[in-house]
Amino acid sequence: MEFTAGARLEVRITPDDVGKRVSVRTATGAGEGGGRFTDTLGILTSWTGGVLTVTRRSGETVGLAESALVAGKVVPPAPARRRGVPAASVAELTHVTTRAWPAPETERVGDWLLRAAGGWTRRANSAVRLGPADPELDRVVAWYAARGLPPLVRVATGGGEGDERLVAALDARGWRPVGFALQRVGALAPLADREPDGRVTVGRELTARWLAGNPSAGRDPAMARRVLAAGPSVLFAEVAGGEGEPPQAVGRCVVDGRWAGFSAIEVAPAHRRRGLGTALMAELARAALAEGASAGWLQVTPGNEAANALYERLGFAEHHRYHFRAAPTG
Repeated sequence: MEFTAGARLEVRITPDDVGKRVSVRTATGAGEGGGRFTDTLGILTSWTGGVLTVTRRSGETVGLAESALVAGKVVPPAPARRRGVPAASVAELTHVTTRAWPAPETERVGDWLLRAAGGWTRRANSAVRLGPADPELDRVVAWYAARGLPPLVRVATGGGEGDERLVAALDARGWRPVGFALQRVGALAPLADREPDGRVTVGRELTARWLAGNPSAGRDPAMARRVLAAGPSVLFAEVAGGEGEPPQAVGRCVVDGRWAGFSAIEVAPAHRRRGLGTALMAELARAALAEGASAGWLQVTPGNEAANALYERLGFAEHHRYHFRAAPTG
């Protein structure tokens, strides 16, 4: 709670604070004396017509009536960074993650990169910010419509420099949110500092056997191969299955300067809880360190509790969040 019991409640924010991170308390029900309170923390993205719009770290946009305000204050841009976690900006990570999941077809429109890969994964079929300007939505819609794809815009929230104001504007225009994810970062050395695991092999070739261990690749193997095999320096790891069987586990890592990006970490259901996910990442981290990387990143859905618990144990802290906005239909 941003407002503790006994604290003096004052509204110390104004429309001039739009764009800043704020904590706001509003009254619901019977009013301040006997009603309930709701606290909202996020970026103040607008204040017009007696309504405040606050965009939370999760990407949710909340409208609050000015008349219901009980307290409000500007708060620091972001919590202190965890010790040992690599420092990075949202912009740096956006550029690195975009290079690590390259779409076969791209076009730069202003400060945005439009990407298409026949509909295989939202990451490869969405517009992503590479500069400060907001997207030209009409051109985005037309570009994807020409390819028979739904127009998607990738937006970041949290991290102190996200797209919260753009999120609020898209929300107002009916662009609905889909595909939420956490961006995590961590140091490579602690991950690799363990005995080598002979169950894991690491190589450069994207084999048919590796693809058989990745369920999402099966939706479009040809396109999956085009996306997964591309990138600055791509490594593939796997734990072999039995004779004629798919791998027990597979993983991918893209080395790009100081960064090593982990993706497509998949452990077959029958082989989970045996440490294979950790083993894959440790061996990929060891290979990435040998190429000069020192920091790692990965992306995971908020609802994947098992994966998030694993990545926390491995030292990967949440940096920011992102999701996609889909254009209104009809």
